[in-house]
Amino acid sequence: MNMPRRTNVTKLASTYAAEQEEKQRRASRRRRILAIRFAFWSLLLAVVASVLIYALHLQAKTVDAKRAEKERLTKQLAELKRQEKQMKEEMKRLHDDDYIAELARKKYYLSKDGEIIFVLPEK
Repeated sequence: MNMPRRTNVTKLASTYAAEQEEKQRRASRRRRILAIRFAFWSLLLAVVASVLIYALHLQAKTVDAKRAEKERLTKQLAELKRQEKQMKEEMKRLHDDDYIAELARKKYYLSKDGEIIFVLPEK
């Protein structure tokens, strides 16, 4: 119900008025083109920034996973070195006849002549 009013103003048909209208149209077109360019470049920048941030996030996640894996493997290596040291000591002891005799008595319940073996339950 709100209809635009018609004005009874007539436009002058002068070259000056035509030049001014053309100048305004060009300025309006330039502003519109600049706005479109700005929107395009802003969108492109936002997409590139998003991709870079996503890549950075993935790399940080990968680095954290690798760091955790390295820590786990370091602990495993320390445990294996400890086991290796124990096994080397056991190998040295196995060259000793007294140790072998003691081991045979413990594991296989072998005894010397006149010896009685009592098996006690372990706690």
